[in-house]
Amino acid sequence: MIDDRLIVALDVPTALDGLRLARTLEGRVGFYKIGLGMLTGGGLALANELKEKGNRIFLDMKLFDIAATVEAAVSGLAQFDLDFLTVHGDPHVVRAAVAGRGTRKTKILAVTILTSLDRGDLDLALIKPGKVEDLVTERARLAFLAGADGVIASAEEAHAIRALPEAEGRLIVTPGVRPLGSAAGDQKRIATPANAIRNGADHIVVGRPVWQADDPAAAAQAILDELP
Repeated sequence: MIDDRLIVALDVPTALDGLRLARTLEGRVGFYKIGLGMLTGGGLALANELKEKGNRIFLDMKLFDIAATVEAAVSGLAQFDLDFLTVHGDPHVVRAAVAGRGTRKTKILAVTILTSLDRGDLDLALIKPGKVEDLVTERARLAFLAGADGVIASAEEAHAIRALPEAEGRLIVTPGVRPLGSAAGDQKRIATPANAIRNGADHIVVGRPVWQADDPAAAAQAILDELP
């Protein structure tokens, strides 16, 4: 059985590139993330084709807008039978996304603070003072109260989020995961796959360490072998 704790990010230029990569990973990976960068490269078509082949799909749009717009966008996207869909974790956005999802099965995941940001970035964005971990944990708590099925958070914060009473039965999905020896790239709050799972993550998201590898299938298998 495929271990769907590993989600591979198809951050490649086109849907055809995504399909080629998925074929390479067939039998090892069954859960794929399609992000905003792929949207104009055929991302929704890719999502449909991969779903038809029995894969799970995480559409990472990080939606943020007024409530009516978010609700309408999620209502439209949920028709694609997605497994996960991201929105920003502001309570009004989460509530609108949950309303737009309605009775469909798409799980709404709230973005707390991007794993590419640190305290210096938050200062420049005029975000209130405090440790990043504390802010992430509080945003997660508020998102759960607003109805989020889960949150996106780094492994550094997963343990604290998992300890929240409001987190019972909710998902934690961790990006910024880098296998041992991999470059950090543009991520600042990173962890190894094993540490992310031990800290409380249900799923880890890995992109470049897989699709930039000389042998993506072997790279994915190495990550799976590292999971506890």
